[in-house]
Amino acid sequence: MGSACIKVTKYFLFLFNLLFFILGAVILGFGVWILADKSSFISVLQTSSSSLKVGACVFIGVGAVTMFMGFLGCIGAIKEVRCLLGLYFAFLLLILIVQVAAGALFYFNMGKLKQEMGNIVTNLIQNYKDSHEDRVQEAWDYVQAQVKCCGWVSFYNWTENAELMNRTNITYPCSCEARREEEDSFVVRKGFCEAFDSNRTESGNNPEYWPVYHEGCMRKVQAWLQENVGIILGICVGVAVIELLGMLLSICLCRHVHSEDYSKVPKY
Repeated sequence: MGSACIKVTKYFLFLFNLLFFILGAVILGFGVWILADKSSFISVLQTSSSSLKVGACVFIGVGAVTMFMGFLGCIGAIKEVRCLLGLYFAFLLLILIVQVAAGALFYFNMGKLKQEMGNIVTNLIQNYKDSHEDRVQEAWDYVQAQVKCCGWVSFYNWTENAELMNRTNITYPCSCEARREEEDSFVVRKGFCEAFDSNRTESGNNPEYWPVYHEGCMRKVQAWLQENVGIILGICVGVAVIELLGMLLSICLCRHVHSEDYSKVPKY
């Protein structure tokens, strides 16, 4: 009866580690996506903010270590090697502590992150250049066109751009242009566009005449980030549950493996 329980525990631990390995690959892939994304608000943040780059590198590191630990746990479970099972338990405990600490740090710094986002976007709008090829500008154009918003708090944020406001004709950010549903296109317009109004008598670039979305992007972008943060936290909670189960199974199996037999360790 005892040997049957050990066998069941061993194969359950193997399955948990296989799932653990897959979740590690998901975390690693998420970190790579943050660094490689070029067409969403993530691109604006990761180009202008060092914290997001550091966070992405942490995800990649944790994902890689998690995959390695899953592999190590599989070998320890199948070969019943106590040293590997003990090492596996210690690393799982360490990863769990780091995850909890990182989650708490991120949660208590959400307000600072939102403020940093506002500063990044405001600075980007103020220094936006027409006919200038820039990856961050293109990412922000994409956000405004897809989310159907203009500026950060409101479209008036664009009045802080000196180049735009120095135009004598009605000129506005192309990606902010208000379009009807049937006019939606996958092509995102960039730079500044001119609007010709034959009924206008005064000169100057008056923002009241801009044919743009009046709502700012702040609420929509923060809602998008909140939604994605929920997905990330959900994945992390799932990983933590699997880690706890893996720790319990590994310590249980380790207690029932009475002898150290290093001949069972695979040689490469």
